[in-house]
Amino acid sequence: MSADGFAKCPPPGARADWTIDQGWEAYTAAEHAVWITLYERQSAMLPGRACEPFLRGLEALDLHRSGIPDFARINAELNRLTGWSVVAVPGLVPDEVFFDHLANRRFPAGQFIRKPDELDYLQEPDIFHDVFGHVPMLTDPVFADYMQAYGRGGQRAMQMGRLHNLARLYWYTVEFGLLQTPQGLRIYGAGIVSSRSESIFALDDPSPNRLGFDLERVMRTPYRIDDFQQVYFVIPSLQALLDATLQDFAPIYRRLARASDIGIERIEPGDLVITAGTQAYAHSGAAAQ
Repeated sequence: MSADGFAKCPPPGARADWTIDQGWEAYTAAEHAVWITLYERQSAMLPGRACEPFLRGLEALDLHRSGIPDFARINAELNRLTGWSVVAVPGLVPDEVFFDHLANRRFPAGQFIRKPDELDYLQEPDIFHDVFGHVPMLTDPVFADYMQAYGRGGQRAMQMGRLHNLARLYWYTVEFGLLQTPQGLRIYGAGIVSSRSESIFALDDPSPNRLGFDLERVMRTPYRIDDFQQVYFVIPSLQALLDATLQDFAPIYRRLARASDIGIERIEPGDLVITAGTQAYAHSGAAAQ
């Protein structure tokens, strides 16, 4: 959960690395109830939709117990499994702070939770999106290594002026990625698994394109932050995703500097087309509402 364009100094009460105490004891019964409502709704629909590493991580961390999870409790198991931990932050953090945390196997998570009337849509990621959506995948050793590699890559992308290309990789994998399995497409992206409506749309709706993952193709594709996606990229395995990132990105960035972006809805001649979407949702006007 990174962002730029705001003050680079941590807000009052935050440490130099922008972390804060979670303050688990201060959550109200109403806030715990929101977590339980969201958890029960999502966990009931995800079997058969979410990938097995996510479902295993959800079970391993026991995120349902007594409402909003205490980071101290889940970090003990998360650290044992993959060496990662969750740290609380006051909201979106500067890019360099975000990448430093990932590179050191720390996942920065907001510690506030949405209001009861915001169950289906929230502009800024809250603790449900960050912890329910992201953290179960961090129990998988391969994905955990990918996230650390991404953090290190982010530090280099900033130096080379290609952060917008790397941000697309995060968006189309960590947030909105799909995985090909023998049983069919499965969700692993946090933006999908934490959203009831997008969990359905991403797999079932005929509107979006679903294309095979190609690193440079992803980096040339803009994304939308305000509605359902017009394209999802499908990885063949978590190991393939990790392998694609364990290379020198400098030659890729040089090629991208000479290449134009590809329209979100377009299908290119070299694409591996899993589903050629109708784009009906995007063109209907519903996306603008």
